[in-house]
Amino acid sequence: MNITSGVQARAQRVVIYGTEGIGKSTLAAQFPNPLFIDTEGSTSNMDVKRMDKPTSWTMLMNQIAFVKANPTVCKTLVIDTIDWAESLAIENVCSMHGKRGIEDFGYGNGYTYVREEMGRLLDKLQELVDIGINVVLTAHSQLRKFEQPDEDGAYDRYELKLGKKTSSQTAPVVKEWCDLLLFCNYKTMVMTSETKKKKATGGQRVMYTTHHPAWDAKNRHGLPDELPMDFAAIAHIFEKKESKTVETVTPQNVGVGKVVSEPRIDEQVPSVDEVIPAGTSGTETQGDPFPLKEPINIPDSIPNSLKDLMLQNSVTTEELQAMAFSRKHFPKDTPIENFPSDYWDFIVAHWDESMQVITQNRNLFK
Repeated sequence: MNITSGVQARAQRVVIYGTEGIGKSTLAAQFPNPLFIDTEGSTSNMDVKRMDKPTSWTMLMNQIAFVKANPTVCKTLVIDTIDWAESLAIENVCSMHGKRGIEDFGYGNGYTYVREEMGRLLDKLQELVDIGINVVLTAHSQLRKFEQPDEDGAYDRYELKLGKKTSSQTAPVVKEWCDLLLFCNYKTMVMTSETKKKKATGGQRVMYTTHHPAWDAKNRHGLPDELPMDFAAIAHIFEKKESKTVETVTPQNVGVGKVVSEPRIDEQVPSVDEVIPAGTSGTETQGDPFPLKEPINIPDSIPNSLKDLMLQNSVTTEELQAMAFSRKHFPKDTPIENFPSDYWDFIVAHWDESMQVITQNRNLFK
């Protein structure tokens, strides 16, 4: 058993939030070799690597699984933004339980389900951190009246915009998970003239790293309270540091079985340029888990969220029909155009189970 001291070098979990247009995506693009999962389509005018915009919660989870299976595609995974990702989680929860909206659950159960889904997302992202990939979540901010229990009166403060009602459950989970919570805003000063008129001046973009009554922020690196909104101000956090081995204890065999020490692997991950052949784009990687053998014709009656999953898994319209017939959801030979739209929402929410049936059908006809 190894006992170590000093700062351990590992990937970082970062949350960047602030007002619209402050430059959250631009800041995230300065992180080491970033790959964007653009949930809101805001990076189209930026020269960055990005995956397809996820149209369902299942597609988002599949994209994270792809990065884990191909760890050389990036050094930083950016989800831009987490509040739009939460909207996908809400849609997924409602589809799984046959509800039209999150309020239809009653007694706040819907919000609990969303919190659990967000927890599963953070667990998947933690798996990326464990293999050395930084994770950056961007989010919008919202103003909310806050009243301290031991003081009279209320005041405005900035918070993560994770749904007006679900934020009470999901925002704390995200804030607890991250190592670095950065609040980005314009630094303004209010000047009072001789005629008692007030005027705002300044406007410099800054990021705050510690908690304040007017905003949430934190860091585990001893950063100054206020920094310029530039990655150079925090770049040293992402430099590798060596930890010191203080003592090595060899456990004795106690008769239950042999004790095998886990090897520590400190090897350089090859750069993307070394892995991706020349002449190909950064998003074309080896070991694509969803190869397409030939173009698939999908009717317009099928929503985009399901189309994306079909293309990822090379599922044809005929296989989708066969799955529905084998599960006795519809009579055999029912035209796919006659399937109701809410049925497709159900399939997207239960895609893993649907793929199991499709795979079984494929094996039968091999």
